[in-house]
Amino acid sequence: MSRSRSFVRSPFVALWILPAAIAIACGDKSEGEANDSAGEEMQPESSGGGGSDTDGNSGSGNGESPATTDPATEDSGPSDTSGAADTTGGPVGFIMPPDGGGVAVECDVWAQDCPPGEKCMPWANDGGSAWNATRCSPVDDNPGQVGDDCMVEGSGVSGIDSCDIDMMCYYVDAETNLGQCVSFCQGSEANPVCDPGFVCTIANDGVLTLCRPECDPLLQDCVDIAACLPAAGSQFFTCIIDASGEAGAPGDACEFINACDPGLFCANAEAVPDCAGANGCCAEFCDLTAGDPNSFCSLGAGMECVPWYAEGEAPPGYDHVGACSLPL
Repeated sequence: MSRSRSFVRSPFVALWILPAAIAIACGDKSEGEANDSAGEEMQPESSGGGGSDTDGNSGSGNGESPATTDPATEDSGPSDTSGAADTTGGPVGFIMPPDGGGVAVECDVWAQDCPPGEKCMPWANDGGSAWNATRCSPVDDNPGQVGDDCMVEGSGVSGIDSCDIDMMCYYVDAETNLGQCVSFCQGSEANPVCDPGFVCTIANDGVLTLCRPECDPLLQDCVDIAACLPAAGSQFFTCIIDASGEAGAPGDACEFINACDPGLFCANAEAVPDCAGANGCCAEFCDLTAGDPNSFCSLGAGMECVPWYAEGEAPPGYDHVGACSLPL
């Protein structure tokens, strides 16, 4: 099976390595650790309330950890229980959540070194809504394959599902616990790869390693439960669980990349009007090739459509992607 799309992992994942994006997208690191996380994700909450995953599962949570990551590159859910975050580092600042525990690794998702009949899975070992550890979980008697419908036990971050080894149940609906089997990245952490058309993202301090589809942030061509957002550690965009809930409108405060409605991203506070005091606020993607690119920017107040990528850095097919921002 052919593979493609590798990326270079950096302390602050995703598009922060691009000058244009650094000025617009705010970033935060994972699990309160210093400078070594690739981004974190969480799953959305169930409409029933309570401690639900930012991954769309009620209960313990189903998302990529609320640790530090750039809101423009990490998935998260509507309810971050980690507390307020500080902003430090860089010309614009990176969101740094409060100090917390590190990653608890029982097994290696790359090596799949669990006993026969089990698989190494990311999960939330603290009852939270973000994957922050790995565990050996039983493989289903009739496991689903990549792209198949699947079910999680308890919540999307329980680490127990009906998918085969080397994959997990992702894009989970909080109400039904049903999702889709998604492959882990193959290769190695130093040289991860996915099938053509998919992007490898390593998030939550390396606990979450997924091959997710490439997408267009202007078309938002993902499944209904996901949004097209920057892929951690990559120049591309990928489909990440939408954890915006009832919030996520233009100008709403945000801390994680997937805390905004589809078509928006979590921008640095300095890029959005009336966002002072927040870690970041939601702003629209915009089409640089449109007759009036600034018409995408609903907040007005001097916001304009600026290129997402630095000049000459846009991958093929992404040169139209812009972001609504105040002049920085």
